[in-house]
Amino acid sequence: MFYVFLGLSTYIATSTFFLYNPQLLHGKKKSAIKCRHISHRGGAAENLENTITAFKQLLRLIAKIWFLSLLCSAIDCDTDMLEIDLHITKDGQVVVSHDDYLSRSCQKAIYVNQTDYQDLPMLEPPLKVTFTKDDWCYGDRSDRKIALLSEVFDAFANTPINMDLKVCDEKLIIQTDCLIRKYKRENITIWGSANDVVLQKLYLQNPEVPTFFSKRRVVITILLFYTGLLPFVPIKESYFEVIMPSIVKKVLNPELPIKSCAYAKFIDYLLMRPSLINHLKRRGIQVYLWVLNDENDFRRAFRLGADGIVTDYPTKLQKFLQKQKSD
Repeated sequence: MFYVFLGLSTYIATSTFFLYNPQLLHGKKKSAIKCRHISHRGGAAENLENTITAFKQLLRLIAKIWFLSLLCSAIDCDTDMLEIDLHITKDGQVVVSHDDYLSRSCQKAIYVNQTDYQDLPMLEPPLKVTFTKDDWCYGDRSDRKIALLSEVFDAFANTPINMDLKVCDEKLIIQTDCLIRKYKRENITIWGSANDVVLQKLYLQNPEVPTFFSKRRVVITILLFYTGLLPFVPIKESYFEVIMPSIVKKVLNPELPIKSCAYAKFIDYLLMRPSLINHLKRRGIQVYLWVLNDENDFRRAFRLGADGIVTDYPTKLQKFLQKQKSD
């Protein structure tokens, strides 16, 4: 028992030491992208999600606020990011859309991957803002077109973009990579997927483009953290992008039963650990929490150590950041 205790104590002490000093085992990741303000689907509560108009109005807003406070444009600074979702059409066009089945966003019972781009319907507002209790976005009806990824790259050549590939489709991966290379965006683009199979394909397709964690990789990371193995394991991803579990009851399902509430609180406790977040940051892995839409959640996220927040309300988050800076 003495040797078991000695071995266990040594392991715990060693793991704890490297948890706080990971640079002794791993080189710190470096990224050209460092963002605090990330707009979910281009700010889905303020403009029609994933449209060119939403992106342009968002950047004009941020540029105006930052110009007044810092005399610089957010377009030229690494302080903001667009978060978008990708699908591919039947004729091989990469489009910016959260949904493959368009009944929610376009009120049409069709699939993006079964439709040529020219035949895709227009967005039909109002659109439900997913990560709110009961908010709807009516938006600017002058632009209801599902945008091409190439159009987004053309219009926002210097803007960091976070891309979620929603389906496991070889053509989507290849075409997206071709556009990244064409526009020379390897250093200002993040890509990834909740699907770990897609994530592994992205590594093979273009290892120069930084990735965010899949769901499976998040679970593995949590298990490694609580078993003390995380400090010893190399990590390929550069961005730890996870939901803040506390918003599940508050926003996504306020009527959750008691057992489900307890489960959500338990997951929140496991995931929202400052020691985990700080360890990842010491390794150069940025931590983004989503999708947060009120000041209390903004405040908690930054208190936990998050690098950035993904929000549907870019105006609200920008004002919060300015207020924090002035305070």
